[in-house]
Amino acid sequence: MHSDTIEFKYNVTSIEKIKTPEGMAGDNWYMYIIEKGNSVMECMKSGTLKSVTEHAENAAELINARNVRGSQKKK
Repeated sequence: MHSDTIEFKYNVTSIEKIKTPEGMAGDNWYMYIIEKGNSVMECMKSGTLKSVTEHAENAAELINARNVRGSQKKK
């Protein structure tokens, strides 16, 4: 099934520590990138590397689950 192959799913491709975004509090910020083909989402979140990694992976899973449900409704 195509939806199970990596090129048809959103995946976390990068997580890196960044400076605190302007107007935001705290000093432990990360930018993570979720991609599928030409679709790229750049997101920022504060927390530990572990908590941001878990958040990013969960976000990608939720997006993929929504896409699968959306495809099933169109049939």
